[in-house]
Amino acid sequence: MDRRASLKSILLGSVAGGLAVYGCKPSGEEGAEDLQALVDERFFGRTPEEKELIAELQAETFFNPHEMETIAVLSNLILPPNDTSGGATDAGVPEFIEFMAKDIPELQTTLRGGLMWLDHRSNTDFGTEFKITEPEKQKALLDTIAYYDTELPMADHPLEIQFFNLMRNLTVCGYYTSKIGIEDLGYKGNMPNVWDGVPQDVLDAHGMAYDPEWEARCVDQSKRGIIAEWDEEGNLLT
Repeated sequence: MDRRASLKSILLGSVAGGLAVYGCKPSGEEGAEDLQALVDERFFGRTPEEKELIAELQAETFFNPHEMETIAVLSNLILPPNDTSGGATDAGVPEFIEFMAKDIPELQTTLRGGLMWLDHRSNTDFGTEFKITEPEKQKALLDTIAYYDTELPMADHPLEIQFFNLMRNLTVCGYYTSKIGIEDLGYKGNMPNVWDGVPQDVLDAHGMAYDPEWEARCVDQSKRGIIAEWDEEGNLLT
């Protein structure tokens, strides 16, 4: 089983919560209006207070360009693209991680400190920043922090272990709550069941039968996938 399949199986066995947030940081009065419109569109059903907070966070910047590029490389290593679905960057995972860092300030020290550790360790071992190091060397470095003692509380692990654990969780959460990730899971959402009534053998056993006139008024399940259409006056066409 590859890494993506493993992470998918773990996710399907648990409940993943979060928001798939894509970065958009316009400036100025016009930009603020565009940002609010974007929030209204993507966060339907949110209270005005929630939408205002989301717009404020989206307008802020926490990670610098170098950090965002490093997060993009790291997130794609954690959840690599495949032939049928896009990768973490296609799903907006780096932007999601930055949003979470702004929304939960307690994460900032671990995230920024971990990114600094990655570059320091990569420079020490390979003479290059992490984001431009050869992929196999990047993976070898990550192998040193990807596994930890599950009997030990996460807060008692070194910063780099806490960082990678947090990055892995945020990457999976961000990806599988995005449109791309949901399609990769094959999740269809709530679907109505098809009920064809009491089975005929049960009706026969109890000497019961449906009234033909009543049955004729029921929904024809063979047409349940057809979307209703109305004319301009509100009359049902199909």
